[in-house]
Amino acid sequence: MKTLEASIGRRGFLAGSLVFGNLLRAALPSAPNPSANFPTDPRRRLSVSTYPFRSLIKTRQRNSENANAKLTLAEFAASIPDRFQVSGIEPWSLHFESTGLQYVQALGESFKKAGVHVVDIPVDASVQPCSPDSARRQASLETWRAWVDVAVAIGSPSIRVHLPETGADDCIAGGLKQLVDYAIQKSIVVNLENDDPKSEEAFRVVKVIEQVNSPFLRALPDFCNSRIVGDEAYNYRALTAMFAHAYNISHVKDEEADDGKVLKVDVARVFAIAKKAGYRGYFSMEWEGQGDPYDGTKRLIQQSLDNLS
Repeated sequence: MKTLEASIGRRGFLAGSLVFGNLLRAALPSAPNPSANFPTDPRRRLSVSTYPFRSLIKTRQRNSENANAKLTLAEFAASIPDRFQVSGIEPWSLHFESTGLQYVQALGESFKKAGVHVVDIPVDASVQPCSPDSARRQASLETWRAWVDVAVAIGSPSIRVHLPETGADDCIAGGLKQLVDYAIQKSIVVNLENDDPKSEEAFRVVKVIEQVNSPFLRALPDFCNSRIVGDEAYNYRALTAMFAHAYNISHVKDEEADDGKVLKVDVARVFAIAKKAGYRGYFSMEWEGQGDPYDGTKRLIQQSLDNLS
């Protein structure tokens, strides 16, 4: 899931978020550790990611992939309980029509009315926290912080951000430390995913997390992304390392397409890794297979229930 948020121009994004951020900066009581109250019922631990439905859900910038999209994020969310029999949603940042307070609050109310709750927000934003330009560094930090404010307003326990493609690890860790310091004030966890095979290789993600050394910077283990980097044995080693640092969110997949190849993963084995690590958080269905995303998501839900029950 490595699509930059071109649809959110920096100036428009920050202007739309300014009032929103100021209203939310009356800090919530900070906590030394995250304190989410996770459900134990298997079905309640499951969530539907909106990312696999990107050809069906509108974004602010149309492209060839979503040219025929007709659903709003709120409309898709309303279909989740009946269609998938789960109550969790993981809304992709590009599916938000706005980051303004009025829209986000209205969206949150529509989620409540539909009976769904947010488990994480995957944020795809173009940031340069290690730019030589101080203005760009500050704008990057403000972009990240604005999504923390969105998470607070909509009731998400976390956001997921990308490791920047450029910059030394020490610089990147420093930028993330500034973000995490802000997120701690709002009791929001920041997650890093084993996503982009070049910049977000699992063991690099773990290295950065350990360097920042905060309980509010955690790992988001994706079941299959590391298969793009290595074989099945490598994938399981990577997931073992990631789940050791996971807190509230993991992406369930049974396959991944890469350069015309279909890469498979043993879902039961990954659930066993999560269990051994003592992971108690949510599992979000992020289907990436061939065919219909509704059918693929339903299949992942059933596999998850089989392994959690």
